[in-house]
Amino acid sequence: MPTVVDLFCGVGGLTHGLHLAGLNVVAGVDLDSSCRYAYEHNNGDAQFIAADVSLLAPAKIAALYPTDGVRVLVGCAPCQPFSKYTKRYRKGEQNGGREQDEWQSDNKWRLLYSFSNIVRHVMPDIVSMENVPELETEKVFADFRDTLIGLGYNVSHSVAYCPDYGVPQNRRRLVLLASLLGDLTLIAPLYQESNYPTVRGSIAGLPCVAAGVRNQDDIMHSAAGLSAKNLCRIRSSVPGGTWRDWDDGLKLKCHKKGSGKTYMSIYGRMTWDAPSPTITTQFYGYGNGRFGHPEQDRALTLREGALLQSFPPDYVFVDPEQEINKREVGVHIGNAVPVELGKAVGVSILNHIAEVNGNEQ
Repeated sequence: MPTVVDLFCGVGGLTHGLHLAGLNVVAGVDLDSSCRYAYEHNNGDAQFIAADVSLLAPAKIAALYPTDGVRVLVGCAPCQPFSKYTKRYRKGEQNGGREQDEWQSDNKWRLLYSFSNIVRHVMPDIVSMENVPELETEKVFADFRDTLIGLGYNVSHSVAYCPDYGVPQNRRRLVLLASLLGDLTLIAPLYQESNYPTVRGSIAGLPCVAAGVRNQDDIMHSAAGLSAKNLCRIRSSVPGGTWRDWDDGLKLKCHKKGSGKTYMSIYGRMTWDAPSPTITTQFYGYGNGRFGHPEQDRALTLREGALLQSFPPDYVFVDPEQEINKREVGVHIGNAVPVELGKAVGVSILNHIAEVNGNEQ
């Protein structure tokens, strides 16, 4: 069985998907030690290594692999520097007081160079990298791809639409696959528009909870409170609608400005019979996007966000002996690689290895 090490592993979305596909993930590396409990609790014998990938000696990664068998290195470097939201800084726009010169001091994008440096020294048989689609136009991505090609890897990359692979969420992700063994590409879509997984199929079976209330049986199934005005706003919202449906007294000042009229999904309700919007790190806040429940007068719960990221219903994110930190868990869920997309990557790798072995016989 191929052996995998997962860089920038977070709470284990990619690792868990690879595990479900049948790969042996032995370790995950991440700087955020608060991810340790969820990662190790849900992923068998895989160990969590709290370390900065940019400072980690490649020899320590190499030592995690057995002396024989196919070695796989995967990773999803933090994607915020490449997102549409962050790119606004590059145009000199302000957001919360942060301007372009501050964006340029953000070195997170350099983590992809650290990833390629580890590849150069470890030379795994197979490499997979996942990130936001916007990365595809960046020099750092071209450098990463060209480094792999220069090392002898066969490289492919494409933008995957997550519902095609069983994720009930309108998320698009750049997936790069590289192999020293031959051509490796992402498997063909498993779903089509007529049978995409939906919000209803993912969260409709959960118990009802009111805004500001926690379900007694699942600490993750708790909804943030709403102000009296926001409660009126969500009650005036219809699934798939916008703030234009509200009475003028409920509209925000920004809605009446030209710049605010384009943000139609803010304070919106999701629709039942379609994939959800992209789950961000703040999906549990009603005013942070189209994160209103289709029927109940509240925003999504943490559990619902995890399900829409295709985590299994029994995935444990918090040590039951510790108090939950909603912001921290929200970041963990929103930053995760959707589990079913990770599984598709794992199946692609296993199919590739089987094909290579078949050709050698």
